[in-house]
Amino acid sequence: MSTNNVASSAAAVEKGMEKVFEDHSEGMDYLDTTRSRFITLWLPLGLICFVLLFPFYWMALTAIKPDNQLLDFDTYNPLWTWEPTFKHINKLLFESNYPRWLWNTFYVAFAATFLSLIASVFAAYAIVRLRFKGADTVGALIFLAYLVPPSILFIPLSTVIVAYGLFDSPLALIMTYPTILIPFCTWLLMGYFKTIPFELEECALMDGATRFQILFKIILPLAVPGLISASIFALTLCWNEFIYALTFISSVPNKTVPVAVVNEFVDGDIFRWGSLMAGALVGSLPLVILYSFFVEYYVSAMTGAVKE
Repeated sequence: MSTNNVASSAAAVEKGMEKVFEDHSEGMDYLDTTRSRFITLWLPLGLICFVLLFPFYWMALTAIKPDNQLLDFDTYNPLWTWEPTFKHINKLLFESNYPRWLWNTFYVAFAATFLSLIASVFAAYAIVRLRFKGADTVGALIFLAYLVPPSILFIPLSTVIVAYGLFDSPLALIMTYPTILIPFCTWLLMGYFKTIPFELEECALMDGATRFQILFKIILPLAVPGLISASIFALTLCWNEFIYALTFISSVPNKTVPVAVVNEFVDGDIFRWGSLMAGALVGSLPLVILYSFFVEYYVSAMTGAVKE
């Protein structure tokens, strides 16, 4: 092919590319106007933020409202108060066992999450990588176990807890929460482990690495996004769990936040809304902080995994 033909072909390709980019940029011109940007971006974003943040605003507002304004919406503005008070928060933190309840929730949630992740990592790795007969069936059955409602399991589990002398102890929750955490975490980690090329393990096996070395030095570093996702799910589920905590814990000092707030600030048909909302707000703040922390590491971990 002559030099002139090559030059003309290159010029034609360059001209075609310029036309493609030019047409693409023209197709996005509708976002340059303020009206279009408001309709396609700011309006949906504002609605989403309103729906997500309004419950927190309502909890915070109710927690600082005086008692006479909690239910009198005809006289006082239901969406604002000019006479804020910290009476409900003070009563929650200093006149109840709320700090102890918060510590119990921390202790149970982190311990159950840690145990569940250990079991899930080994189970997911064995199902995905060891290639034994019936591995796919075992994986499906593990996920089906997650679909069993906790309201069915807590009755037989209560018999086991009483038999082992764990009733009315945080250990009762730490031992029972993995029954609902391990199936889902295992299923989630199986999906992440499948995305890791098997050739990496084959090379490590040829170099004399053991299965444990492969798991801890190759698989887990690449599966950090999956581990973080499973941890967030397990921690949130433990933090908000109600049925097991209500069934297995009876004494006030050993209760967790979701159960204790409802039991201690509801007297028959009298709801102490100020303390209830203060307890819900303070109890949700640790999760908000942890979520903001883990989201940053989740994104960075995904970027690192892609680079690898």
